[in-house]
Amino acid sequence: MYFLSLFLVLLHVMMVQSETTLAPALYVFGDSLVDSGNNNFLETTAVANYKPYGIDFPHGPTGRFTNGKTIEDFFSESLGLPCVPAYLSLSNDEKSNVTTGVNYGSGSAGILPETGTALVRFDEQINDFLSTVANDLPKSSANQYLSKSIFVISLGSNDYINNYLKPGTYNSSSIYNPTEYAILLLSKLEQGLRRLYSIGARKFVVFEIGPLGCLPAVVNNANPKPITPCVEAVNKLVIIFNANLPGTILKLRNDLEN
Repeated sequence: MYFLSLFLVLLHVMMVQSETTLAPALYVFGDSLVDSGNNNFLETTAVANYKPYGIDFPHGPTGRFTNGKTIEDFFSESLGLPCVPAYLSLSNDEKSNVTTGVNYGSGSAGILPETGTALVRFDEQINDFLSTVANDLPKSSANQYLSKSIFVISLGSNDYINNYLKPGTYNSSSIYNPTEYAILLLSKLEQGLRRLYSIGARKFVVFEIGPLGCLPAVVNNANPKPITPCVEAVNKLVIIFNANLPGTILKLRNDLEN
């Protein structure tokens, strides 16, 4: 993705210029693309605490939905920070002592509250972050600390594959056409980002949604089967969201100071 590539280039340049930590902390919000083990502590089948997940970690599966590191793990390394712990894995004492960031991401979560209702939704992840700020960060330095920290948001995939594309369970596709639905998601995402800003966040990395029509599960469940490698009708839905995301981010940058 262009935004991600640019971000990594900037990180590299900054690391060359400085031997110190580039940011005091990394805070992560999202779904299975960034979940570092929160779902291990929830009553859900959406877990990744068994092989072949985690086969490239020294001690095996961690709850990450991948064979090894997730993108925020690479971000942490680039920033000179330790891997960000899963919020639900921390005891109360540990929460008070974690100063380099927390991961609130939960596999199957979405932007909309009705997506992934059994898991930790975006608004609930923000609530958990608010609890961190209110209860675990030193009050005297919280504002300056948060303004220099980096906030990663990776959401939206489940709002399509586990909501809009499941008409038997959700009625969103009968209420909204593709453009209306994308605008709805962006509006809710914007609300969440504004709320994070109000708590103290200033530096954001917001991801686009990947080509969901190329997921094996989506291709396998398509009826009729696509004659192309991917279900392009699904990819076109995502393109609408991605095409409008930069405008949403620009609006926030213009509206909100710093």
